Amino acid sequence: MEKWTPQSLKEFELRIATQFNEGKIKAPIHLSDGNESQLIEIFNFIRSQDYVFCSWRSHYQCLLKGVNPELLENEILAGRSIALCFPDKNIYSTAIVGGQVPWAVGVAFAIKRNKDDSHVWCFVGDMTSETGIAQTAFRYAEKHDLPITFIIEDNGISVLTETRKVWSTETLRFEEIKNPKIKSFKYKSKFPHAGAGIRVQF
Repeated sequence: MEKWTPQSLKEFELRIATQFNEGKIKAPIHLSDGNESQLIEIFNFIRSQDYVFCSWRSHYQCLLKGVNPELLENEILAGRSIALCFPDKNIYSTAIVGGQVPWAVGVAFAIKRNKDDSHVWCFVGDMTSETGIAQTAFRYAEKHDLPITFIIEDNGISVLTETRKVWSTETLRFEEIKNPKIKSFKYKSKFPHAGAGIRVQF
């Protein structure tokens, strides 16, 4: 498996950004930046038999889970950036807000029932973490002690609005109600919510 560094992850994402801005990618993309070190640290604990569920921003997670970078790039060029799934690597993503959360809980429930040696890692954004589907899943996973860890990637924004302004609060629920199934980190990205900053974006 390739040994990824913050710099090599950045180089991959910059190459995707360039191709998007050159019009070679016809579908939406969501790019990562500023969270390289945090993700590398987390993936030191993620094993090959573990499951990873992500949102529409999953390039880094795919690479760190062992997806071949050439295969990944081809999938992105083919327009599948926001719904990347590689069953052979146990990694799945979705373009539906919060869509990965019930998948992750269901797999974690099955792992516990079958007594498998696997763990589920579910990546969500700070805005998604405030939705009803996420809040229900967090509580269910804790009360049933499911083999799952939710990773909240807190970039402080929901599309173009500050998440905490949306909810008129200084702290989000995961900061107020401590749940052993949840870990989080803060970061800032140089990329907009969607696109790479030059072409038309939504």
